[in-house]
Amino acid sequence: MQQTDFMTNSAKQKNKPLAARMSPKSFEDFLGQENIAGNDKLLRRSIEADNLGSMIFFGPPGTGKSALARIIALKTKSYFEEANAVTIGIAEIRKIIEAAKSRTELYGKKTILMLDEIHHFNRSQQDALLPDVERGVITLIGITTENPFFYINAAIISRSIVFEFKSLPKEALSTILDNALKDKENGLGNYTVKMSDDARKHLILNADGDARKLLNALEIGVLSTKVNEQGIRIFDISTAQESMQKRAVLYDRSGDAHYDHISAFIKSMRGSDPDASLYWMAKMLSAGEDPRFIARRIIIAASEDVGMADPRALMFAESALRAVEFIGMPEARIILSQAAVYVASAPKSNSTYLAIEEALSEVKNGKARSVPNHLKDANLDGEQLGHGQGYKYPHDFEGHFVQQDYWDDPVEFYKPTKEGYEARIRERLYGLRQKKDKK
Repeated sequence: MQQTDFMTNSAKQKNKPLAARMSPKSFEDFLGQENIAGNDKLLRRSIEADNLGSMIFFGPPGTGKSALARIIALKTKSYFEEANAVTIGIAEIRKIIEAAKSRTELYGKKTILMLDEIHHFNRSQQDALLPDVERGVITLIGITTENPFFYINAAIISRSIVFEFKSLPKEALSTILDNALKDKENGLGNYTVKMSDDARKHLILNADGDARKLLNALEIGVLSTKVNEQGIRIFDISTAQESMQKRAVLYDRSGDAHYDHISAFIKSMRGSDPDASLYWMAKMLSAGEDPRFIARRIIIAASEDVGMADPRALMFAESALRAVEFIGMPEARIILSQAAVYVASAPKSNSTYLAIEEALSEVKNGKARSVPNHLKDANLDGEQLGHGQGYKYPHDFEGHFVQQDYWDDPVEFYKPTKEGYEARIRERLYGLRQKKDKK
């Protein structure tokens, strides 16, 4: 448990990691969560009106949840308590509550309790906190990386406003990096650093929307790099890779590499090589490719290359896309892996792809055909015109099939293969076609 008065001396501040020193102290410095902290948003209006209730902040690490809680404490001039749900007990919670009551009665000062990792709070701890949250004795700001609706007492949720933080966009990370390099008081502005474009891109991309991860890697890289004869620290791609502990992946999502890698991925699935498929997919994901883009390509392969040899592949791939959109990264990689392996391992047939191509060619270049009278719609005035007369309803006949013409001068577009499930379709259709030929 830690009470913060924000009057930290400069020597103590300099001993903190760069990420802590560069933590935003005002809304003007707070980047990347405009949907929460923008000028016209609910949270800003509540602070300015001094009408702040309890809140739950949830989202990925390094996105500003704790920083925003501290900014709120500064803006509202509240007494600020920090605690971690992993280490705090019920006895300490009661001490905080009693102190908050005294503070309100004696000084009229509000107390904000920022409770980090609130998803680790057990039910009895949450129940001990609930009555005083409800009465407004303390203003709770719960911090969590997990979905609060699964892990936090419904009663606390119902008495709080839940704000979801998003991974920081590249633009925000770029500004944070620049500020850290320029700031002479809290940042690295007293060092002369020359950073290559490749190194910069690598840090921003592999920070995965996490400002803390970005600043930690930047600090390690700058401080561990030797000064050259000109007094400059050269921060190149090898420094960035070592600092981030992640190798650079040659992959430009807007260039040729994007198309080359997705092409290799598709061709590997088509060629029934699940291992190669996984490698190319892993490389794209490591480089930050949108997992939904990959899922859409799996759907296309499931229809174009697997097709009727295993009709389940399309349903499987489509459900994978829905799951990826619902789950998000990094867990989405597991779903994509399963879908890619299924499509790569399935029997292959492009018969339906060839069939529609031939059908389109026939429409464009072949004989023009009109709808036969017995197939026309008999609704409204159609019956008087003889529409639908002579149509045979297949379900009225044995085997739910009856010999009947569905178009003039028929052409065979769909040629089922002997692969997988399509072999059964082939056997049935060819049997039906033989009956037609004997007509």
